[in-house]
Amino acid sequence: MRSIYMDHVGTNPLHPEVLEEMLPFLKDNFANPLSLYEPAVKAKEAIENARERTALLINAKPNEIIFTSSGAESNNFAVKGIALAGQKKGKHIITSRIEHHSITNTGRFLEKSGFAVTYLPVDKNGLIDPADVQKAITDETVLISIIHASPEIGTIEPIAEIAKIARAKKVIIHTDAVVTAGNIPVDVRSLDVDLLTLSAHQFYGPKGAAALYLKEGTRIIPLIYGGIQEGGRRAGTENVPAIVGMGKAAELARKEMDARINYLKPLRESMISDTLKNIKKVTLTGHPEQRLPGHASFVVEFIEGEAMLLLLAGKGIYCASGSACTSRALKSSPVLASIGVPDHIAQGSVVFSIGQGTTEDDINYFNKTFPEVINRLREMSPFTDGWEGLEDTPCTVKK
Repeated sequence: MRSIYMDHVGTNPLHPEVLEEMLPFLKDNFANPLSLYEPAVKAKEAIENARERTALLINAKPNEIIFTSSGAESNNFAVKGIALAGQKKGKHIITSRIEHHSITNTGRFLEKSGFAVTYLPVDKNGLIDPADVQKAITDETVLISIIHASPEIGTIEPIAEIAKIARAKKVIIHTDAVVTAGNIPVDVRSLDVDLLTLSAHQFYGPKGAAALYLKEGTRIIPLIYGGIQEGGRRAGTENVPAIVGMGKAAELARKEMDARINYLKPLRESMISDTLKNIKKVTLTGHPEQRLPGHASFVVEFIEGEAMLLLLAGKGIYCASGSACTSRALKSSPVLASIGVPDHIAQGSVVFSIGQGTTEDDINYFNKTFPEVINRLREMSPFTDGWEGLEDTPCTVKK
């Protein structure tokens, strides 16, 4: 049976060149970078080289890159660190209803600690209106944190416009760019953000390596206290092999960016157009054009997402239903609810995300197999008796 991986927003395979560069630091050069002998100096130099490569990916300065263990840690660091650093000015934070749980749950934690958090709505395509950001800012606002793109619906947000508003109001702005950095052009100078989160495994680097861009001069309270690593801003012995891998993955992503995007977009469009043409009562979620290049997400009516995943896996197609952090929670997606998808239809969500290993033959197989799986599930559905009368009715997802 063929195997097609379509969950690249969940994680990615390690690029062979990344693994090759990591291997010496997994085997012979295992020294602690804080030590002063030669192997330790080489480890420290490797970290700084990775810092330079990572900075180049997003047009930052090397000293503005703080290495962390994950996107979730970087998000927690950004939100908690800025909130605590700025609490003498005020205790108000602005975010959105489509954020990753590492932002949302951090907001809830801060609410219990006396902060007020505004969760902005989005439109039917998942876009945040910059005017809503403008209205939400008060004299107490110390941070705006808006995701750059949702892994669940793929919509890319107007961060530069939002940052312009934040700058005029002298409010610090952070963006979670985990699924965009390394996959589409991300320039911290053009976006004009103060903080930005990125994660290596989203662009063919290793898990366990991520970073927080912190604009020079921005005050932040550390999340992890201990030693002097990362300029005293993030303690803990560095994960040298993973950091080295992140640097190499960043270098490759920067060089291959345009080619990767141009390769993925036609494949994505084939998936979307064939699915909408060949399956009834299915709706594309997220913005039709302003979305991640390898991302296609849908809700299929009268079908459970888990059933789709199981039958597709049985056909060798591996995908997701909602974000990897929520798909096992058996709850309706807050992201889908925010774009107007009713709870009973949101249960039929499915997310396909392709990558550099996806071939045209894979897409042809998907385009043939996905409708077959849906037809089979609808034959088994308890809604079968009423299906005939609903085939030609308007889709019940809000347009």
